[in-house]
Amino acid sequence: MVKRIGLFGGTFDPVHKGHESIADSFLNSEYIDELWVLLTPFPPHKKEQNHAPYKFRLQMLKAVFSAKQNIRISTVENQLPKPSFSVQTIRHLKKNYPENNFLYCMGEDSLAQFNQWKFYQEILEECELLVAHRPGSHHDDVEQKILEKTHFVDHVPLAISSTEVKEAITRGEASIKEKLDKQVCSIIDKEQLYS
Repeated sequence: MVKRIGLFGGTFDPVHKGHESIADSFLNSEYIDELWVLLTPFPPHKKEQNHAPYKFRLQMLKAVFSAKQNIRISTVENQLPKPSFSVQTIRHLKKNYPENNFLYCMGEDSLAQFNQWKFYQEILEECELLVAHRPGSHHDDVEQKILEKTHFVDHVPLAISSTEVKEAITRGEASIKEKLDKQVCSIIDKEQLYS
């Protein structure tokens, strides 16, 4: 039986409740049977210095997602040649799991910049996109050839970003921890991440 797998990649530095919410929206759609969360070593376009080491980001992801049904955490991007480009990940997974049908998952903010991604046309040749749709947003500036390969899922985004979380932790703002899983907070405190 063909399984429809959503691929949801990111640095998850750190994983927060916004990531949990968007993962739920992808899984609650009729488009996929499973969601594979792909932990990126560090994407080529991100130069920020205040990063948590890969092993701690993986610990935090496992703390949030391991117990959830139909979610798998994948470290495949850490095993592939660097720099890590999405298209090589998709091709690798298609080759190794030919029985599955893959969709590449992203938020609507990423869709708006998708035509600036390296090899974005090759990604469209390999799979379709699954995009978490923000209420009231439009796609007038997105190329038609991208929209033709895109499915939208209903999603109400939480106003939060990993950058915002890191900056708040660096400033010592305890209230930001409401936007994180308790186990993620424990790992951040124990390993003194972002401070």
